[in-house]
Amino acid sequence: MASPSLRDAVGGLDRDPFVSLLGKLIGESRRLQNDPPALVPQEDLVAQHVVDALLPVSTETGGGPLVVRKVSYAEGRSNVIVEYPGTVPGCAVSFVGMHMDVVPANPDEWDFDPFSLTFDSEDKDKLRGRGTTDCLGHVALVAQLMRRLGEVKPVLKHSVIAVFIANEENSLITGIGVDGLVKDGLLDKLKNGPLFWIDTADKQPCIGTGGVITWHLKAIGKLFHSGLAHKAINAMELNMEALKEIQTMFYNDFPPHEKEKLYKFATPSTIKPTKWSYPGGGLNQIPGECTISGDIRLTPFYSTTSVVKKLQEYVHDINENIEKLPTRGPVSKYVLPDENLRGRLEITIDEDIMNGVACNLESRGFQALCKATEEIVGHVEPYSITGSLPLIRELQDEGFDVQTAGYGLLKTYHAKNEYCLFSDMAQGFQVFLSIISQLEADV
Repeated sequence: MASPSLRDAVGGLDRDPFVSLLGKLIGESRRLQNDPPALVPQEDLVAQHVVDALLPVSTETGGGPLVVRKVSYAEGRSNVIVEYPGTVPGCAVSFVGMHMDVVPANPDEWDFDPFSLTFDSEDKDKLRGRGTTDCLGHVALVAQLMRRLGEVKPVLKHSVIAVFIANEENSLITGIGVDGLVKDGLLDKLKNGPLFWIDTADKQPCIGTGGVITWHLKAIGKLFHSGLAHKAINAMELNMEALKEIQTMFYNDFPPHEKEKLYKFATPSTIKPTKWSYPGGGLNQIPGECTISGDIRLTPFYSTTSVVKKLQEYVHDINENIEKLPTRGPVSKYVLPDENLRGRLEITIDEDIMNGVACNLESRGFQALCKATEEIVGHVEPYSITGSLPLIRELQDEGFDVQTAGYGLLKTYHAKNEYCLFSDMAQGFQVFLSIISQLEADV
């Protein structure tokens, strides 16, 4: 059980200040949408609300022990580091990943205003608005945890550190969020204990995530009249057959991994098309080129570097043996010998490759999270998905003991009509207190 003294002293999540702060954050969410260049978030708007909530119990005002620091690498795009100092050097527990940007929302597609916090008239537990689940709800939650520690001033051996970050929802711009903080050594002391990345959902430990590789497969044939199909190289047929071959080779080379069962992955690694494009033309024209785009979701037991190399090899081999690729019908072909023409493929891999992560199931952080979850939520069921979380693999590679959890709802993640439940956030608050108490008992 969590320490009665800490639990009793800090209490539960107070609804009024939590909802008040969350309302301010959601009220800024129109300017927090992250989809550059059209939408560049201004996380400083949220950062300032967090700072304002914590300053009364900070060293800056003399009202409390919290050390509050804003760090910016781009104008208007702040991170916030908050520390409740412990008494034992080299002991720390941290809550990181509560990001202050959101994915875009189209108000015309929602049943309520996404950019203001509203309440369901029939269910006061439901808090609605863009960012309630991902991730402004967690920003408000951890801010309230730090505020209460600052108010109550419990004597803790561990320093409790919260890091609110910029720029999680888009990887086109780098170096201004947690990656910048790590590069500058501002999070080094977080290596002295478990780091809990608070940006998942459904109140259970998320122990594995997938890597992402996005690709574009272009087929180049010969455009011609559809009534003279024997004189064309149909780029659509070429691309469809080539993709089928690529998928077959991928699943042979990257089959379900034995560790996926241990980590309870919902799916193995996958490659699939998600988008089709071509230059346009009439229905009576056989297209001379087209592009199929898609992604690979890779469990963390395979190397993204190896996959990219294999994709390039697949395409090279198909181009070298284009005559052997299955055709569609008696005049379908990918080579026109009389014209010395060969269909061909080109593959492009986007630069923003993301690596998956497998959390350390032997670490003290994982043990504490599981025990706290079972104690507060009533059961513990760790899970893994090939959805992706940016940045955490890089933290793990830098030597951080990364564990992940979250208290929003997976079914509303990046979705229309996003909401969270106050009762879930309140349980998350108690989970955090239990984790801190367990770690305190170790020292």
